[in-house]
Amino acid sequence: MAQVTVVVPNWNRRELLEALLGRLARQTCPASEAIVVDNGSADGSAGAARKLGATVIEFAENRGFAAAVNTGIRACRTELVAVVNNDVEPESDWLERSQDALEENREAWFAAGKILDASHPDRLDGTWDLVSRGGCAWRSGHGRSNGEAWSRPRRIRFAPWTATLFRRSLFEEAGWLDERFESYLEDVEFGLTCARAGLGGVFVPQARALHRGSATLGQWHPEVVRRIARNQLLLVAKHFPERWWLRYGWPVLAGQLLWGLVALRHGAGRAWLRGKAEGVRRFGEFRRPLSAGTLEDALLESEREIFEQQKATGFDAYWRLYFALT
Repeated sequence: MAQVTVVVPNWNRRELLEALLGRLARQTCPASEAIVVDNGSADGSAGAARKLGATVIEFAENRGFAAAVNTGIRACRTELVAVVNNDVEPESDWLERSQDALEENREAWFAAGKILDASHPDRLDGTWDLVSRGGCAWRSGHGRSNGEAWSRPRRIRFAPWTATLFRRSLFEEAGWLDERFESYLEDVEFGLTCARAGLGGVFVPQARALHRGSATLGQWHPEVVRRIARNQLLLVAKHFPERWWLRYGWPVLAGQLLWGLVALRHGAGRAWLRGKAEGVRRFGEFRRPLSAGTLEDALLESEREIFEQQKATGFDAYWRLYFALT
């Protein structure tokens, strides 16, 4: 098998990092190196990682997920690189099964496994990502019971970066995570870049892991909401075609306003407004109008899959309203 480097972006939560490094060392097919990129932790994470044998790259401050991952991948010299969040608990054969999938699918650029909710292991945290015409994303199967629909290998366009194995050469083909996105939706943005270039991957349901989910800040922390709200607009700015408002204007408005109502229900309405204001202010900075082409096909197919999965498993309130409006 090809050698693998595991890159772990980290910001505090030393106990999670130590547990993850222990699990990585006990994989049936261990990585040749673990690189921890520490985003200015104040809890001794960097020193603990060194004691456990990891290579550590330290930032003086929190520069975001994208910068940490890019730095870690640039430092690796192996053919394959796995990116794993510090709040993930991979099963002992996770890495081996992911490698097998890329070996069997030579045209695939990445392999994403089945991620289960650590607090409810019978439920899915997610599998592969899907994106709507509104610029909002959904992780396929999130919150659903672990069933047959998510137990079959398949081709996918968008890889979640919770725990995914990549070919190192993908980044030479597609480029890097856009560090201006900092954290949240930076992986979706990279997925849109890959989709436009026709660079896809595979879903490997046998490669399983548990995920605590937003373990550092919490899902509806104001900073999380601000960044997601901002980055939803920046996805549109960077990837949607000329005169996008004629084709996508209503889905974008409906989708992002509805997401704002969800944030408001969780007490994060002000954070959502701050994020949208920043997104509007920086829209021109990110604007790189492109022809629709492959992206339009990918968005339509992805949104259709969201609808079909929601219909089959019971609509979340957000998606019920989104599809009713659009």
